[in-house]
Amino acid sequence: MKIAIIHYWLVGMRGGEKVIEALCEMYPQADIFTHVYVPEMVSGRIRQHRVIPTFINALPRAARMYKTYLPLMPLALEQLDLHGYDLIISSESGPAKGIIAPPEAVHVCYCHTPMRYIWNMYHDYRKSAGWLARQMMPPLTHYLRMWDVTSAARVDSFVANSATVARRIRRYYGADSVVIHPPVDTGAFSPAAASELGDYYLMVGELVPYKRPDLAVRAFNDMKLELVVIGGGEMLDEIRRLAGPTVKVLGSQPFDVLKQHYARCRALIFPGEEDFGMVPVEAMASGRPVVAYGRGGAIETVAKGLSGVFFEKQTVEDISSAVRSLAAIDIDSEQIVAHARQFGRDQFFQRMRAHIDGLLAQKADAPLATPPRMEL
Repeated sequence: MKIAIIHYWLVGMRGGEKVIEALCEMYPQADIFTHVYVPEMVSGRIRQHRVIPTFINALPRAARMYKTYLPLMPLALEQLDLHGYDLIISSESGPAKGIIAPPEAVHVCYCHTPMRYIWNMYHDYRKSAGWLARQMMPPLTHYLRMWDVTSAARVDSFVANSATVARRIRRYYGADSVVIHPPVDTGAFSPAAASELGDYYLMVGELVPYKRPDLAVRAFNDMKLELVVIGGGEMLDEIRRLAGPTVKVLGSQPFDVLKQHYARCRALIFPGEEDFGMVPVEAMASGRPVVAYGRGGAIETVAKGLSGVFFEKQTVEDISSAVRSLAAIDIDSEQIVAHARQFGRDQFFQRMRAHIDGLLAQKADAPLATPPRMEL
């Protein structure tokens, strides 16, 4: 079977790329198509595959400024020749699903979220944009929304990474979806002994506005509690300036350092609304509780009272109150680890393969349409 995987861009290793890694493991013969490809920024498993970029890859400074070429990406996708492929899996949160699949192929879209910058977070992105971008965004995003809805009809089956995303797919595309949580390598993490636990809290992830890292830093400045921040991103310098004496900003760190901090922290702080959120699952796989904003994917992964607590409003006061409320929970690391395992890689493989195999079987069993008989 000839298989194509379509991913929006391969310029780093975040949650979407972890899903691509898992799909590569499921389908080692697959070809990968993407808008921009920076080989040294992705894993060896992805590099083992044949990767075909669109013409966006050849545009000036595409490796860093790829998002500025967003209006051209629909055109780029439609230029991809996918004749001969039996199965096409698109990985969507940037433009990926809008390929033109051959009629005999099955097209499954694994949707991390409909493009947030033109749908549910459009107004947030526009408010934070520069003057020129604010003027250009309304007509450009209007065009992108029309194309995005039209291209949704080209998908045979949507798979949502969470119930939160399934609701967005229903709202924006009018389509049903199957919820299959993304693969978290829960086996790569382990809890520390009680004697090894530190006295710090931890925040992990890309430092970008919608994740609200600034709120967590302000809260810990006010509480004068230790917070360690791991992650890079456009807000890194701002967060370093904002950090008080009890907040340590480490930037991006290798996996071994991240793993140690997960295992030894008092709790993970998760102040943003995520589509799913692998970071809380990784912390729970390390036996540590989570203090999370009570919206988005976190409410599907964090068990209130067992593996963490929620705060209702994205304010410094609510975060501080939630951190204090954690003291009332009897934290059992083994129970938290057991809870996290339901989001492991094996569950993803089993459910994703069963879903795709079912679609392929359906396609194979479907009777060929016969043209209507014309009476002379």
